[in-house]
Amino acid sequence: MTRQEHVEFAIIGAGISGIGAAITLRRMGITDFVILEKGDALGGTWRDNSYPGCACDVPSGLYSYSFAPNPEWTRLFAGQGEILDYVDRIAAEHGVGEHVRFGTEMTRAQWDETRHRWVVDTNHGTLTAGSVIAAAGPWSEPLVPDIPGLDTFDGEAFHSSRWNHDLDLTGKRVAVVGTGASAVQFVPAIAPDVENLHLYQRTAQWVLPKPDHYVPKVERWAMRRVPGAQRALRSIEYNIMEALGVGFRNPWILRIVQQIGRAQLRAQVPDAELRQALTPDYTLGCKRLLLSNTYYPALTRPNVEVHANAVASVRGNTVIGTDGAEREVDVIIFGTGFHILDMPIGSKVFDGAGRSLDDHWKGSPQAYLGTTVAGFPNAFVLLGPALGTGHTSAFTILEAQLEYLASAISAARAGGWTRMETRADVQAAFNADVQQALATTVYNAGGCQSYFLDVNGRNSFNWPWSTGRMVQRLNEFDQRAYEVSTR
Repeated sequence: MTRQEHVEFAIIGAGISGIGAAITLRRMGITDFVILEKGDALGGTWRDNSYPGCACDVPSGLYSYSFAPNPEWTRLFAGQGEILDYVDRIAAEHGVGEHVRFGTEMTRAQWDETRHRWVVDTNHGTLTAGSVIAAAGPWSEPLVPDIPGLDTFDGEAFHSSRWNHDLDLTGKRVAVVGTGASAVQFVPAIAPDVENLHLYQRTAQWVLPKPDHYVPKVERWAMRRVPGAQRALRSIEYNIMEALGVGFRNPWILRIVQQIGRAQLRAQVPDAELRQALTPDYTLGCKRLLLSNTYYPALTRPNVEVHANAVASVRGNTVIGTDGAEREVDVIIFGTGFHILDMPIGSKVFDGAGRSLDDHWKGSPQAYLGTTVAGFPNAFVLLGPALGTGHTSAFTILEAQLEYLASAISAARAGGWTRMETRADVQAAFNADVQQALATTVYNAGGCQSYFLDVNGRNSFNWPWSTGRMVQRLNEFDQRAYEVSTR
């Protein structure tokens, strides 16, 4: 690219959000846009997370674009490979590839108030854009804890989203740090092969049975050939997940549901001491909901040891727990999640005065409807703050936002606007309503510390109402919430 290049839209990231935004623009007849992707392939989260056992924890029928249903899912909860293949295929069918610039990382974006455009710096030069769509997502940058002495470890150490496939774990002594959604999937996959597996668990997790199964060919044939079959399946799965969602707003319901998790724990973990260590002391749903039929059995293997504490330090090949116990290991795998609310893009996007998103947010991300941010005209954030839920598909949230994006673009074009910015008072009022509603949800009242809470202890992640209400609120662009002008 040259320094003088200008596009109507610059999309940051080529995962499911960036691909969805690109398809939305193309369907509107807009082709003057680029997708800046720092990686060498499409897929985002599903490209990066290729660890053993990686799969979706939302039914496959919901985990797809509604305009491009997939009749070929081979499991009720699709695996990483199938999801990535699906995303690649849909991108190809909609001509997304011609807009993508791989190996191109956005290093800084700043609003130019004089010209009503964004100046976007990358590792390959600078371009300007009328609007910026941030589609990097909250699960893009791995979080590795700052453990004293980790730099002295002379074995292999990596995060689950940067899995070292060249390393054969057979016969290795492995320490797994963290017990979140990724660890629940990869621990059962690697446990049979390693010599010893030491699982460091700061907080016990609720794990419910996963109603997964192979989808027979006849069922896939029906999905392809029977009119309305896929739509009906998606509707059924949506309604089941929405019924579960009622519990997130009424924690007493989830305290009943968690008895299923307690029963599974009793059935799969006969040892009373281990069972006690694996029993959470908070309400189901306070942390991300986890599903597995194999996690607990893996922890009962004779070569697996659960340490109900964090890692205090590393000394050479020795991992030292906060309880003082020392274990010699060959490999350390971090299942410690991502920079969810301290997202890296916050330090790279600047307003017209040179203040970053981080400067505005001060540790507590805020946006209007999770999509636009006061002080940052002509910018949209996909899968942004206050839109996360504990039960629904990211695709559902994304498509609601894309509908809003399309409405906003249409309104701007009709009005001839070159500048469109969320009003600060509207954003503040929306977030005040969110915080008030969150107070009684399981996210805030469930009795745990989770990645839903930011560094200030504020829940900047969750949507406190139903998915239907989210879709309704994002269904149409509301001009009165914006200050608009023409250069």
